[in-house]
Amino acid sequence: YYRKASHLSPQDAKILHKIALTYMNEARWAQAVKYLEMALRISRNNHEFNLTMGEAQMRLGHTSEAIRHLTMVVHSRPRNVAGWEGLIRCLYEAGHFQDVVSQAVAAFKVTGGKPVFRYYQSAGLFAMHQSKEALLVLETAIMESPRLLRKLLDLVPSLMQHPQVLDMIAQHRRKKSSKS
Repeated sequence: YYRKASHLSPQDAKILHKIALTYMNEARWAQAVKYLEMALRISRNNHEFNLTMGEAQMRLGHTSEAIRHLTMVVHSRPRNVAGWEGLIRCLYEAGHFQDVVSQAVAAFKVTGGKPVFRYYQSAGLFAMHQSKEALLVLETAIMESPRLLRKLLDLVPSLMQHPQVLDMIAQHRRKKSSKS
């Protein structure tokens, strides 16, 4: 359906973006990139298209391209949480842990203190073997928004093997259950 629509209206970037999203839902990343490139030729600075392109490039393992597109999102829409999250996850997967920490701190500031960025900051600190500082940041994050802990564990599943992290989670759950 969308492919036919793109032939009827080849200059409609939104249709091209929807086709790309369809391919992404099918995990056909290269095809998604092809349609996103066409959409971005029409609307180069569209934050939504760049966010989708960053995600597709990340799935293909094209880290520098992903970072480029996700950085464009962050610069054009600094309060866009999804753009920051995509950029930080990409940096983490690329092993740029110092950048993860600095971008998480910046994102926390410009998004009005979203707690999810404390979790990302903690992930970067753990990756750099700065456990003491990472645990302090993590403790603050858990106090601010415990339900977002899943974001950290999705990014760094090995933290479920870290005894101090497990103790911190258990301690929080005990506090929570004693208040009920």
